[in-house]
Amino acid sequence: MAGETTSSSPTIDPYEYLQFFPNPTVLPLAKGTYSIYPILTTILEFSSKMSPSTLQTRPGLAYSFPVNLDESLSHDFCSNVALEYPAVVVSAEYRLAPEHRLPAAYDDSMEALHWIKTTQEELLKKYADFSSCFLMGISAGANIAYQVGLRVAAQVEDILPLKIKGLILQHPFIGGEKRTESELRSMNNPFFPVCVSDILWEFSLPHGADRDHEYCNLTVGGGSDVLDQIKQLGWKVLITATTGDPMIDHQLEMVKMMEQKGVQVQSHYDEGGYHGIDIIEPEKRKAVPVIMKEFVTSAMAPLSVNDTVG
Repeated sequence: MAGETTSSSPTIDPYEYLQFFPNPTVLPLAKGTYSIYPILTTILEFSSKMSPSTLQTRPGLAYSFPVNLDESLSHDFCSNVALEYPAVVVSAEYRLAPEHRLPAAYDDSMEALHWIKTTQEELLKKYADFSSCFLMGISAGANIAYQVGLRVAAQVEDILPLKIKGLILQHPFIGGEKRTESELRSMNNPFFPVCVSDILWEFSLPHGADRDHEYCNLTVGGGSDVLDQIKQLGWKVLITATTGDPMIDHQLEMVKMMEQKGVQVQSHYDEGGYHGIDIIEPEKRKAVPVIMKEFVTSAMAPLSVNDTVG
C-alpha cells in the first residue's frame, strides 16, 4: 500500500522529523493571545433556498506537522464543499497544544457553535439553514468534530436554534496504547510515521494520560454512552478513510463500535493513499465533497416509516 513499509521497528526520530526539540518550560498562553472566532468561507453561489450549514474544524492539535499546512488548502476544500452542496461553511480556529492541552480545542469549538447561534453575521442569518447543521473535520479536526458531537448530543437544547443532522469525519486522528497491524506495518510511513502520531498525543492529551484516554481511544470501554443519544436523535455519521493511513485499523474499529450501538454510520474507504490526502491533493479536494454531498442529502431526507420503527 502507498506510503507503507513492512518494518515494525521505528527508525525515524519524531523530533527531527517535526524539526523541533523538547522544551520543558512550555507555559500556557492566555486565551486572548489569538482569536478563536470562526472564519466564514466565501460562497460564490447559492441555491434558491436556505443552505445547510457546516462547522468545519481544521486539522491539527499541536504546533507541528501536519498542523502547519498551507491555510489555503483548508480554504480551498471548504470552498469546494460550499459550492458542491451548496452550503454555508464556517471554519473554526482553536487553541493548540502543547500550551493548551485537550480539552481546550473541544471547548473552543463549542464556543464557535455558540457564536454561530448568536451572531448577527448577515451571510449566516440570510443563507444558513440552522435546522440542518453538520459537524465536519479532517484528521484532528475529525476527532474534534466527534467529541463536540458528543457534547452537543448530551445538551441539544443549549445550542438551539442550531440542529445537528450528522457528523462528517475524514481520516479521524485517533489511536490507542495497543499497536494495531496497520500501525506495525507503518512504523516508518514516510508521510506520517507512527512515532509522530505518538508524540502529538503526548503533547495534546491531559498531563498523565496515555493513548487509551477517551480523547484518543474512542472505542475504550465500548465507546461513549452518549452514542445512544446520537442514535435516538437520528444523527447520521460519515467516516472516510484510506487504507494507507496508519490509523485505519482504529478507524475501522470506530465504525464497528458505532454500528454495534445502532448509530447510522456510513463509511467510505480508498485504497492506498495517506493520512490527510483528502485536503492535500487537489483532485481529492474536488472529489471528496461529491461523496459528502450524497451523505448530506440522505441525512436531510425525511424519515420513512421504517426509519421510525425500532
